[in-house]
Amino acid sequence: MKSLETFTGEPEGSRLGVTCLGIESTAHTFGVSIISSGGSGKPEILSDIRRIYQPEKGKGIHPREASRHHAKVAAPTIYEALKKAKTPIEDIDIISFSQGPGLGPCLRVGAVVARSISAYYHLPLVPVNHAVAHIELAAMLTGVSDPLVLLVSGGHTVITSLTSGRWRVFGETLDITVGQLIDQFGRTAGFSSPFGKTFEEYAKKSQNFIDLPYTIKGNDVSFSGLLTASKRLLHDKKNLEDICFSIQETGFAMLAEAVERALVFAEKDELLLVGGVAANIRLRNMLQKVCKIHESKFFSIPKLFSGDCGAQISWNGIQAFKSGVTLDISNSSVKPSWRLDEVDIKWRSN
Repeated sequence: MKSLETFTGEPEGSRLGVTCLGIESTAHTFGVSIISSGGSGKPEILSDIRRIYQPEKGKGIHPREASRHHAKVAAPTIYEALKKAKTPIEDIDIISFSQGPGLGPCLRVGAVVARSISAYYHLPLVPVNHAVAHIELAAMLTGVSDPLVLLVSGGHTVITSLTSGRWRVFGETLDITVGQLIDQFGRTAGFSSPFGKTFEEYAKKSQNFIDLPYTIKGNDVSFSGLLTASKRLLHDKKNLEDICFSIQETGFAMLAEAVERALVFAEKDELLLVGGVAANIRLRNMLQKVCKIHESKFFSIPKLFSGDCGAQISWNGIQAFKSGVTLDISNSSVKPSWRLDEVDIKWRSN
């Protein structure tokens, strides 16, 4: 696994440009990251610290309990991020936070912390859309220029491309996300969320495919039928490894088909995979084959940053701030249902 230093763009110790402290708190992760844009505009990830709420086995994220976790770990996480970055709070130029989308109680903890730091130290407050931030961090780390994007996580399953100043949706889930499919199945099987890593390990141990519902409508996908059928297999005492393998092959094939159709329609020669589920090797392999067929380049967010993290909020905060986006504390209410195609992308030309 690559270290943070791999992504350093400026000489060690450089603090020129804008230095941002970003706070992520959309769901199970409370993350804090400090990034410096550097004098030449090249970013340097100085720290990225995360503390993750872990529900009991067989249960999902309880918003109230997760928010209590975030409130408890907020101060030590910020302290550790500053210490790791070797950056005193006085050297921070802006504060960014995940304003949405996400779980309301969790978002509010991050927002309150960000407002407090902003007000006390008289620092600009910058709102960040969590989904857009996933894409922008991946774009920065991979160097893509104009990609079709597949964002897959617990909160998102969407195919998008930048057009006329916004990330436009070319396809999405009609019900639950692929991350929810995996996590909800995992909870039924007696595991805690997130289940993605364990799910992949179980799937690797089988080649016995069980036919499951395959539902795709144009570029949109539906996973609820797949989840119901998979739970029924568990009830019938079918082998867990076989079920995980079959869910993976069916669900990811649906995504690959939708992506292939969108790739041709949008006439893109780059595909970017982002989000927590982007860490899955089988999904990467399927999409690489699609790209090879259509002579497109495949890129994926480095595994270290595929899940929710403060780095995505900090980097997109710098982008937004440099393009003139700031927020008055009185207008900083969280937006649990904030879609990525509602955000004006002022820092990109298209």
